[in-house]
Amino acid sequence: MSPPVGAAPPLRFHHKLTYGVGQGAEGMKNGAFGVFLFFYYNQVLGLSGTYTGLAVGIALLFDAISDPLVGSISDNWRSRGGRRHPFLYGAMLPMAICFTLLMSPPDLSEFGLFLWLAVFTTLTRTAMTFYHVPHVALGAELSDDFHERTTVVAYRYAASYLGVFAAYAIGFFVFFADTPEHPQGQFNVSGYSPYGFTLALLMVGTILVAALGTRSRIPYLPKPGGQAVKAGAWGTLTRMFVEVREALGNRSFRWMFIGILIMFMMVGVDQSLNLYMNTFFWELESTENFLFFAAMPIGALIGATFARKLNELFDKKPCVIFGVVCWSLCQIVPVVLRLAGWFPENHTDALAWTLISIKFVQGMAVIQSLITFNSMVPDIVDEHELKTGRRQEGIFFAASSFSNKFTTGIGSTVGGVALDLINWPRGAAIQTAADVPAETIVWLGLLYGPIVAGFFVVAVWCFSKHQLNKTRHQEIVSELEVMRGRQPA
Repeated sequence: MSPPVGAAPPLRFHHKLTYGVGQGAEGMKNGAFGVFLFFYYNQVLGLSGTYTGLAVGIALLFDAISDPLVGSISDNWRSRGGRRHPFLYGAMLPMAICFTLLMSPPDLSEFGLFLWLAVFTTLTRTAMTFYHVPHVALGAELSDDFHERTTVVAYRYAASYLGVFAAYAIGFFVFFADTPEHPQGQFNVSGYSPYGFTLALLMVGTILVAALGTRSRIPYLPKPGGQAVKAGAWGTLTRMFVEVREALGNRSFRWMFIGILIMFMMVGVDQSLNLYMNTFFWELESTENFLFFAAMPIGALIGATFARKLNELFDKKPCVIFGVVCWSLCQIVPVVLRLAGWFPENHTDALAWTLISIKFVQGMAVIQSLITFNSMVPDIVDEHELKTGRRQEGIFFAASSFSNKFTTGIGSTVGGVALDLINWPRGAAIQTAADVPAETIVWLGLLYGPIVAGFFVVAVWCFSKHQLNKTRHQEIVSELEVMRGRQPA
């Protein structure tokens, strides 16, 4: 059991704000990975969809080990800088360097390009893991209040979507803007390297803000329980697998984890195919593309402001389910209506603004699931501590980190293989819908909408298994206070 922590001063606005800003790094990485990376390697550089998806999938296999490993290491880390902050500082430069190189491949054969993508995607993700897992675990430690945790997560997700927004804006307005030389700016191969370097610098800045802004809270954060043990590499791996097994032994966590993986798989395919859909299915121009992609983070930012209120009114599980159902319907309905002939025509303002509006609603809805899920994890950590006597935010939030990476992992793999299965033409010469067979474009729409988004039924079923509500959590907190030797507040 963690030793009693002295009474911490109230969590102030600047703590929440600076902590949240740190999520901007993950948001910018996700924005670049989700919209530009797959399109760059597959459509612009000509790497096959299967190779592109496989490279990203290989990185996911490393994530399956690195996420819980980093969670376990940081849970048990002992230093004057606490359990989490040393990792925040240490991950900055490796992550920035690897991301820059990922977006700057040299002239290689197709297999060489595949290896470059696989290696630097893996290194970028691993470096981000060493930052992101301790960072989200830190957020769970800043407060033990049932609803204030939702507020802390809301700040984090607001910054995440601002990071996504920044990745889109810098891309479409600066490096991939439409010009006479490049009527479709996303095909400008020379823009990708400076784009990667710019985002890398901004990521380092947001991480520094989070680390320095929350440094004053270190004395009040939980410490690792028991005596320090030098386990060695093998002992650390063994401990990690034991802790993962214990975490998945929690019924609520197990079903929530499976549900969020399914949800992020759907989001991953969406992100991999978004730019293809907008270029060839909907035929949007660069400015319309930006407004389309910006609509979701803007909707998410607005949705984040009332996530806590919805949690208080309806409890957490219904909010997660609402977000998944609404996201899926926004994904399915436009494609179905277009194929039925009941949707605005391409190259019209009506089409662009309808798609932008739907994306905005989708952002407001999905943020309810994301914030609420991440608010539920600390509640489950409380339940786990009551049962085991160990405080292990890192292991549980490694699941959250792994889920986020699942977005561009399995989703990209599925999307890449699917593009090859429907014989999608690739190369910088393929720039308009006229260059692609009509039936292939129809299959692209079906993959993007009904086929993948239909899995929401399974995700909702998994979320319905969660049983930890506000009343039970209050009982757990009271029992924890007694166990730690303090009287309940």
